[in-house]
Amino acid sequence: MKYMLLINASAVDEDGGAAGCDVSDWMAYDKQVREAGILVSGESLADLVTATTVRVGEDGRRTVTDGPFAETREILGGFYVIDVPDLDVALDWAARCPGARGSGAVVVRPVAEFGG
Repeated sequence: MKYMLLINASAVDEDGGAAGCDVSDWMAYDKQVREAGILVSGESLADLVTATTVRVGEDGRRTVTDGPFAETREILGGFYVIDVPDLDVALDWAARCPGARGSGAVVVRPVAEFGG
């Protein structure tokens, strides 16, 4: 079954990375996921200031807003999609993720599969 691991940080360091882990931690985790043969996809997201939000009102008009938002408490830093037998295994991989350390969190969600 496929699960998405959404990597959230409540704080970032001066380089824009998740506080409490460095590049070598991420490289090691990425290598483990690849070598285990469970990686479907994964990406790190660009800095929050590059974000653009699109909303469509009831009247069909599009509104575009740039930049970070004060109401955002967590920063979505990236994701992995893994293919593992069950939720328990997905939770184990989420707990190994450097993004789960300290004040970070990894949200685990099953990927919905439609059709055949």
